[in-house]
Amino acid sequence: MTRTTPARPISVEAVFPELASYRGRTTRLHPRPGQPDVRNSHVGGPMLWPDSEPWPVCHEPHQHETEGYVPDEIRSARAAGVWPRSRPWHGAGTGGEDGSVPFVGLAQFFRRDIPGLVAGPDGADLVQLFRCPFAHGPYLERRYLLRWRRAAETERAERFLAAPPEVPLFRWEDELPEPCVLHPEQVDTYPWAEDDTLPAPLIALIDAWDDAQTAEHGRDAPSYQSDLSIPPGWRVGGFPNWASTGPLTVDCTSCATPMRLLLTAAGDEMDADSHSWMPLEDRDPSLQGKASIRGGQSVAQPTRLRFGRDRDLHVFTCPADPGHPPQWVLS
Repeated sequence: MTRTTPARPISVEAVFPELASYRGRTTRLHPRPGQPDVRNSHVGGPMLWPDSEPWPVCHEPHQHETEGYVPDEIRSARAAGVWPRSRPWHGAGTGGEDGSVPFVGLAQFFRRDIPGLVAGPDGADLVQLFRCPFAHGPYLERRYLLRWRRAAETERAERFLAAPPEVPLFRWEDELPEPCVLHPEQVDTYPWAEDDTLPAPLIALIDAWDDAQTAEHGRDAPSYQSDLSIPPGWRVGGFPNWASTGPLTVDCTSCATPMRLLLTAAGDEMDADSHSWMPLEDRDPSLQGKASIRGGQSVAQPTRLRFGRDRDLHVFTCPADPGHPPQWVLS
């Protein structure tokens, strides 16, 4: 089934014609629980990973844990619609004998499936995203891994890994992604309006318009940031949402080139302020506004993943050389 973003409550360029020159495109991925296979773009499904290649592991020291959730019990609890039971963690470590921990495969995207997905190093057209399931250091930082491949070459492998290694326990239930199929859809998008993301006079106009809308229509009034600029949820390309941190400068650590947003991974496909973006196919046409949204958690939080506290993970790559190290920003 396709997913169709409703028309915006107000035509943003009709109100702010100056924004036309800043218009961009983003591909909303619309993940929904399903059964993807290794040759699909997906979140949480099986990776296209040759059986002859070692699965990636994190060798850094990890935060010691005292309790956690068994992966298979998480899956069974989700299927039953209940919460899994936490279990005590036997032993001080979180990984194998050498402290290593297998990364969790979060998502993979083929350029053939995802409009707007840029090419990787040496023309790679498949990108795979991984996360270490445990925290690092006193600030509980996370480690991510990006793997680029040429899809045609990889698909010629004789056998693919049937089941990647898993840790016996996850510290949190939301470390394990729910397998989701994707419904890519391209929509217009506009920059976050704060600091120097847009010219100062234009930001002042947007702020004044937002204030006027709230004064006239109350809390349910449309706003630029929530309803007109950047859609929520998993997406490829477009502009980052700086709701938690404020705008940040993200330059390549290898060549100082300003980096571009490759993809955004989100815990939620909507929140209280962004429900206007929910697709028409996930709404009851007899109802209006937030009350029309149907599908429950499978629509609002289909992947079951979290990235910090109500934050998005932005993955940036270098446009001058996609082989330069990516950067990860939680915002």
